[in-house]
Amino acid sequence: MSDSANGADDPGPELAQEYETVNLWRQEGAATIELNRPQRLNAWNRQFGLDLLAAVQTVAEDDSVRAVVVRGAGRGFSSGADLKDQAGATDTTPGGHLDVRSVLDEVYHPIITTIRRMPKPALAAVRGPAVGIGCSLALTCDLIVAAESAYFMLGFVNIGLVPDGGSSVLVPTRVGMARATEMALLGERVPAAQALQWGLINRVVADQDFDAEVGALGARLAAGPTRSYAGTKRQLNAWLYGRMDDQLELEANIQQEMAASGDFLEGVTAFVEKRDARFQGA
Repeated sequence: MSDSANGADDPGPELAQEYETVNLWRQEGAATIELNRPQRLNAWNRQFGLDLLAAVQTVAEDDSVRAVVVRGAGRGFSSGADLKDQAGATDTTPGGHLDVRSVLDEVYHPIITTIRRMPKPALAAVRGPAVGIGCSLALTCDLIVAAESAYFMLGFVNIGLVPDGGSSVLVPTRVGMARATEMALLGERVPAAQALQWGLINRVVADQDFDAEVGALGARLAAGPTRSYAGTKRQLNAWLYGRMDDQLELEANIQQEMAASGDFLEGVTAFVEKRDARFQGA
């Protein structure tokens, strides 16, 4: 992690827990969850999901943690699910199709809901891509700061899937029906400046100022009125996300349907073979 925001006498963050694919840093009341598969742009494979869930649960349950920052190592925040990992997956349903529901129910959803509901503020620090479940991870945080190089994308449609990880509720609550539909159906990049204009994120900063801005805002949240923050989250969650569990279940049901489709098989195959997909609508 960069220590550009630290003063000359500040020892900077300390590594509190090192998982296989995630690092957990601590600096006074602020904890930073660092996604750490930079060679794959922090794409989610099975171990990554388990490590991230463990880190999220750790900071949520630790009363000494007063604010949480989520960021990616290397050039990106997260490029979403690791499709090469999925192409070789062996977990299948009784019908012989890829079992996506289990990982959604057991790993992805607990990560998203724990961050959304923990009684402390969460800040997503996004540099580079935040795609698919990586986009959902950013959007479930309370505040999102993006570098100018960042972009956001619901790329599910590009491989014949539907939005998941809560993005079917997290995106429209931020930007409304029209823009959420555009993101979901077209699967195009939304650059940081456009995301700010849409209201998808909170701030955009120059890449060279990114670490300093994230460090300052994380420290401010950690020094702030924790109970007030928790009360505010309860209010917003009650108004905006009261049916989130039902929506996550619906996402998982529909995503499992899509995983049994020929278009999904073609989408993943085309990605691995680095060619355009030829969808048949089946």
